[in-house]
Amino acid sequence: MKKNYLLIFSIFYCCFINAQISIDIESFGTGFNKPVGIKNAGDNRLFIAEQDGYIQILNIDGTKNTTPFLDLDALVIDIPAGDERGLLGLTFHPDFSSNGYFYVNYINNSGNTVISRFSVSTNPEIADDSSELIILTYSQPYIAHKGGDMHFGVDGYLYISSGDGGSVGDPDDNSQNLSNLLGKILRIDVNNVSGGNNYDIPSDNPFISNGSAANEIWAYGLRNPWKFSFDSLNNNLWIGDVGSQNIEEINMINSASSGINFGWRCYEGTVAYNLTDCPDINTLTFPIAEYTHIGSGNFKCSITGGYVHRGNTYTNLNGYYFFADYCSNEIGFLNFDEGDYTIFYSSAYASNGWSAFGEDIDGELYIAGNTSGEIYKIIPETLGTNKLELSLLSMYPNPTKDILNFDFNNNTIPSKITIFDINGKLTLELNQFSNNSVQLSMKNLSKGLYIVKVTSSKNEHVYKKLVIQ
Repeated sequence: MKKNYLLIFSIFYCCFINAQISIDIESFGTGFNKPVGIKNAGDNRLFIAEQDGYIQILNIDGTKNTTPFLDLDALVIDIPAGDERGLLGLTFHPDFSSNGYFYVNYINNSGNTVISRFSVSTNPEIADDSSELIILTYSQPYIAHKGGDMHFGVDGYLYISSGDGGSVGDPDDNSQNLSNLLGKILRIDVNNVSGGNNYDIPSDNPFISNGSAANEIWAYGLRNPWKFSFDSLNNNLWIGDVGSQNIEEINMINSASSGINFGWRCYEGTVAYNLTDCPDINTLTFPIAEYTHIGSGNFKCSITGGYVHRGNTYTNLNGYYFFADYCSNEIGFLNFDEGDYTIFYSSAYASNGWSAFGEDIDGELYIAGNTSGEIYKIIPETLGTNKLELSLLSMYPNPTKDILNFDFNNNTIPSKITIFDINGKLTLELNQFSNNSVQLSMKNLSKGLYIVKVTSSKNEHVYKKLVIQ
């Protein structure tokens, strides 16, 4: 029986190490001011949207153009530090190479949302700042929760994320109100016009036959869907919805679904928040994954949704959904395993304030630091150069019942100790150690097999088996 038990562990250990990727970041571009968006236009350039109203070009060699691609400073509301308004979204028309159209989402000087189309000038490095065509506007009741991201789907329609408009707890219940555009994912046809608007409504939008609903709505019940994206493999729509008191949500809309109600303000994640005038719980769609502000790792406060990696270079990252947290400075990634999405976290990259992910023409991912002003490329961690030598670490007793000790040699100090259960789920994470001797209580963990990942201050790491009796 003991031999079978160890065999099961050996199989698990192999598969766990292969299934859980290790990532790092490398600097790709610097000198940006409060970046909030990274998009490509079908070529090897990256376009960086800055919150104060500028769009900059970041070239393939990591240099930034000296002249902004577009200056919207006069149109975008002036904001103090920490304000959630400004230029929030950017996306390029699928036929940008031939029509030169791109779209922006900003809060104007009256404090309301504007979705506009601009055109590139005869110089491909500069937009025509006189070419604005306002597509859609809607009023904002408060200063927070604007959403603001935009993407074109493979169907050619423009998708727009809109927050609930702000103030604590969605006091106007905008997210559940189908008569307005707040707390929603919108879907419009910008290639056609109707009804006196500079856009049309796709005929298969879910509420088009509901006389009391806004026809633009594709999904609703969201608090602040700051960033979303499409999986380029299957067109599933992934949403990072910023939480209120304690829970950050990761939602997904299958490419065949629409009209979904994600439940805010009735629920924050899977926890009841305000059940006044709420629909039947069976009509709601809950997150595929969520995390709390206090639990594992650093204090967290605000999710930044990312992408499912589908790159051509770092193919071992493919299939993982990447996201980040603004406060903890951690980059997270989801691994789908037997019907359950398991969250893992990278090391914390301090003083960045992750605000946006981007995808280049080859499907590789980038991340923007709102406070650092830097753009980084997400890369696999090179395990061969970051492996902590086993001789530098003693972990005992093993098996254990109550206490687990770690002793590090040669003045090695741990930066993080992470423990995963047999299913690969995070059960314990500790950091900020002051010396090379650590003692942990295991009393709150159930009996069974665990994997311990120990990371040193040099970002070297090692995996060890742990048995709790």
